[in-house]
Amino acid sequence: MRIEILGSAAGGGFPQWNCSCTNCQSLRAGTFQGPARTQTQVAVTNNNQQWFLLGASPDLRLQIEAAKFLHPRAGLRNSPIQGVILTSADVDQVAGMLSLRELQRLQVFLTPSLKKILCDDNSMFGMLNRVSDQVTWKEVQPGKDFPLPTLDNLASGLACSPITLGHRYPVYVSVAREGISPEESLLGLIVTSASGKRVAYMPAVPIINDAFLRLLEGVDLLLFDGTFWADDELIRVQGSGATALEMGHVPVSGSDGTLQRLSGLNRPRKVFIHINNTNPMLNESGKEYREVQKAGWEVARDGWSAEL
Repeated sequence: MRIEILGSAAGGGFPQWNCSCTNCQSLRAGTFQGPARTQTQVAVTNNNQQWFLLGASPDLRLQIEAAKFLHPRAGLRNSPIQGVILTSADVDQVAGMLSLRELQRLQVFLTPSLKKILCDDNSMFGMLNRVSDQVTWKEVQPGKDFPLPTLDNLASGLACSPITLGHRYPVYVSVAREGISPEESLLGLIVTSASGKRVAYMPAVPIINDAFLRLLEGVDLLLFDGTFWADDELIRVQGSGATALEMGHVPVSGSDGTLQRLSGLNRPRKVFIHINNTNPMLNESGKEYREVQKAGWEVARDGWSAEL
């Protein structure tokens, strides 16, 4: 199985268009020790031919153009992208679907609740079904494994396990919707190859408990929520706002943070993804970046690749 990180930043990217925090200012000035990043996007394959997208980043069109392995092949319109697995209704996970509206056959795997939010409540997503045989919406359920077939319904060598991580929908979702099937609101994914290798994709993790830790012990690669370094990060940067935990993200640091809670997790290769522009571990000359490396973690960059 091959995993490609096309984008590694949280919503807004890095630098964020309207932000003048220390990180963003330094990056624009050319003095920052670390690269710019687009919004989080991951692609996986088991054969280097058929690809599946985990989420659909707002930056998806540019990310596809930057990745030659995702370029069209023989024929006028023949993308190697076979499908998209959506993990939540967050804008930075679904907005990129609208960049895939050019009459391309595509499979989209999502929960019934998310399908209602996109297809019933947001008419713009009707652009994905202007003609027959355009997008096929395939409903999945948390806790129930499903295969990832090719568009021709052949085995791709990949299967997916969706796991409930949270119970809260984004703020734009109507009150009528947000009370229905909250266990479908936020998923993590474990993708398994035909050889048994497993990658866990967890870009938003609101809580870490013992059952969750036991689940992660069985994976080979962990792509994990690295949104905020500290729980009060945004409050310190802008003087007000919500904490990381209130926004649904366990912070990296602190006694109950990711570095501490996952310190006993030795099997998987551990990589932080979905990193907010304010996070000091983006600075590769800083103490936070060194602390992450010492703890056995990597900080994802756009273009990061792995083979399992």
